[in-house]
Amino acid sequence: MPDTCARYAKRGSGKKVSGTAERPRLSVFRSLKHIYAQVIDDSTGRTIVAASSHAANGPKIDISASVGKVLAERALTAGVTQVVFDRGGCKYHGRVKALADGSREGGLKF
Repeated sequence: MPDTCARYAKRGSGKKVSGTAERPRLSVFRSLKHIYAQVIDDSTGRTIVAASSHAANGPKIDISASVGKVLAERALTAGVTQVVFDRGGCKYHGRVKALADGSREGGLKF
């Protein structure tokens, strides 16, 4: 399935993952060049912490894992230990999986 088809499928699928104050949502957005992740409390609509790959260079998989670790450090500093993972309509594979593994290594629990 090409990337554009996945975006269309995401648009019509409805929101199935939501976060609470006790267990916020870790949302991932993957573009062709960068990856973005943020921890969101959906009950208040507030972003707690965020991280992206804008300042990094190197292989995309390694950058995604480091973004996950940075996000986990920031989340633990903000008092978040457990999250619900929202892959944003992308397959749980490659850069999305690397980000999830990096955030687990950083101390977040899914």
